[in-house]
Amino acid sequence: MGLLEGKRVLVTGVLMDSSIAFHVARIAQQEGAQVILTSFGRTMRITETIAKRLPSTPPVIELDASKAEDFDALADRVREHVDGLDGVLHSIGFAPEAALGGNFLKTEWADVATAVQISAYSLKALAVAAQPLMPNGGSVVGLTFDATVAWPKYDWMGVAKAAFESTARYLARDLGPAGVRVNLVAAGPLKTTAAKSIPGFEEFEGVWASRAPLAWDIADFEPAARGCVALLSDWFPRTTGEIVHVDGGVHAMGA
Repeated sequence: MGLLEGKRVLVTGVLMDSSIAFHVARIAQQEGAQVILTSFGRTMRITETIAKRLPSTPPVIELDASKAEDFDALADRVREHVDGLDGVLHSIGFAPEAALGGNFLKTEWADVATAVQISAYSLKALAVAAQPLMPNGGSVVGLTFDATVAWPKYDWMGVAKAAFESTARYLARDLGPAGVRVNLVAAGPLKTTAAKSIPGFEEFEGVWASRAPLAWDIADFEPAARGCVALLSDWFPRTTGEIVHVDGGVHAMGA
């Protein structure tokens, strides 16, 4: 029996197969889960094409993280395919170009607001929208990049990730009585589609190459994806508000 046998899991953020979300969906299916993907707008067709590379082609429903009406409609859209959910993966993030790349002191509020709304507030919106689908409890898992320190060029996305991590703790507090666990996986740098849009991403590669006590491969999505699947399973029944680092150990090392 697989780790997620009989589970129903909603996975956001699958755009290409070079994404943690894609590999979470793949492993979840291999472990017995029924998976539903989300996408939006013009990227729907891309997600639908990439979905065919999974072991079993899942349905793709509309969810634009910038639209409250999409969150309002989420439960009904999910119910067109399954009668409820046991787990949700949040893999949503975006910051305008002006909010990255060393522009921290010059970034205008409108760009900061976009980064925070899409990359942090969306976790609350997704969890609240999914809760009616989890009357017996469930697991919400999000992806972060360690926000306890300032990273080169990461700028306001780093601030948004700090808000994201705090949001997860408050959700753990407020959704815990309903049996919903909220945890995050802090992955090391991976060559995802999102990473390619971060100026100076190669600087992260150098840090991990020199400081990870466990070898770190920026092209290997398996460790981070497995961490997410483990948290989506029943093997962490009393763990919530936690950040599990899947980064080769860099977070624990000094300079």
